Amino acid sequence: MRIAFLGTSDFAAGVLDSLLAGPHELALVISRPDRPKGRGRRVQAPPVAALAQAKGLPLLQPQQVNSEEAVREIAASAPEVIVVCAFGALIREPLLSLRLILNVHPSLLPRWRGAAPIERAIIAGDVVSGVSIMRLTEGLDSGPVCLSRPLRIGEREDFGSLSRRLCELAGSLTGEVLDELERGSPLRWQPQDEAQATYAEKITPSDRLLDPSRDAKQLERIVRALHPHIGARIQLEDGRSLRVLEASALPAALPPGALDERDGLLLYGTGNGGLALLRVQPEGGREMDASAYLRGHSV
Repeated sequence: MRIAFLGTSDFAAGVLDSLLAGPHELALVISRPDRPKGRGRRVQAPPVAALAQAKGLPLLQPQQVNSEEAVREIAASAPEVIVVCAFGALIREPLLSLRLILNVHPSLLPRWRGAAPIERAIIAGDVVSGVSIMRLTEGLDSGPVCLSRPLRIGEREDFGSLSRRLCELAGSLTGEVLDELERGSPLRWQPQDEAQATYAEKITPSDRLLDPSRDAKQLERIVRALHPHIGARIQLEDGRSLRVLEASALPAALPPGALDERDGLLLYGTGNGGLALLRVQPEGGREMDASAYLRGHSV
């Protein structure tokens, strides 16, 4: 089956790589334009575009995916189905009606529609996540679902490990749906229950800052949800920030916002309990464990 694939992120690149190992033909890959990235603001290709280039796949990176020119090029590749995964831009008519568009989403819809479903699931303390394959419609991740499968979230799991496992599941489920279409089997579409919908808003700078008035267990989940791709941080008394890479909630009594050493642990006071900062990164410094930080910094 000929596929046009729209995606941008590392997660989408993983799904694309899985499809490349299968029997279906990638007629065209569509990704976002190259952008400046990192401290040096060096222009880099998005992960999906980089993978397509490395594999020698036909690649399109339009400024506007809904433009007449972009839609014309996608149509010219003659896909039988279009697969979208973490593309990062809304798809509108006439592209929306060009072919059947399958959207691969890492949550059990209608829970966690939107930009950051993996992070929001961990922050909320969900014990189960999953992947849904739905038909793309004009609404935000609101189309009917043809296949979904749950995946349990580990007690100490962070974004990195959960994202990898969900990516493997997403590639497998996408392949299953494409195989069904290849065989001519009708897909069974299940409408989403709008009353159960929740939204995974994009992670903002304020989400990264650990609020000491909150519960230590909540802050631990934020650290896990933002590691390793974004990173949580605390604000120090001297105005600098400290990036927190790994942490653990403990039943310690410490004033909210206070940073202290107790029994060799680097503790951060919260509204309920203490947050042991196990691995950190000072501004302009390298990543280090708490013991190394305590040797070089006073608290």
